Amino acid sequence: MHVFDMIGPVMIGPSSSHTAGAARIGMAAHVFLKEPPKKAVITLCGSFAKTGRGHGTDRALAAGIMGMLPDDVRIRDSLQLAKEAGIGIEFRQGEADGAHPNTAILQVEGVSGRCITVEGASVGGGSICITRLNGMPVEISGENTTLLVLHEDVPGVIASVTNFLAACGHNIAAFRMSRHEKGELALMSIELDSDAPDSICPAIENFAHVESCTLLHAL
Repeated sequence: MHVFDMIGPVMIGPSSSHTAGAARIGMAAHVFLKEPPKKAVITLCGSFAKTGRGHGTDRALAAGIMGMLPDDVRIRDSLQLAKEAGIGIEFRQGEADGAHPNTAILQVEGVSGRCITVEGASVGGGSICITRLNGMPVEISGENTTLLVLHEDVPGVIASVTNFLAACGHNIAAFRMSRHEKGELALMSIELDSDAPDSICPAIENFAHVESCTLLHAL
């Protein structure tokens, strides 16, 4: 345990779980979208739905989607800033079966029409866990640099990517592969012990059977 685990994160807002964690969930969606947002539908579940407005959860999630970190003073005015930027944000209340009490489901559309769905939970002290990405189960904490590689589920792709990372001097801290069905699209989630340059994604996207690669720096 580190000292910051006890005193909490540097942040704007009254609650590390409802504000800082929410901003990090929104920031993860911002990174995964890979372009400026045009609109978002945000479903608040559990405690987020019950007490989120008073804790600024709505403003924090909106701020994160626009690329703001938990210590950004603009979080207070994020909903107004979104309106001024022409970003439509709708909030709903719902439930996610078996989900953590502080869960949000973000359906975000970018300016080009690209859409993503991110389900994430704020698990305490500003820490988060992204549990689903476009319907695929994942476990992304955002504490380590993470690569998300969408690829065809064929032999050799995982070996190509992991061997490339080793050749670049990156040690893998955690690895998970998700897929809807055997032989269809699959998603590698690879946490690294060290940071990686943005140029690593275009290099991996050149590999056979790789659809896309996204780099999430530690949040």
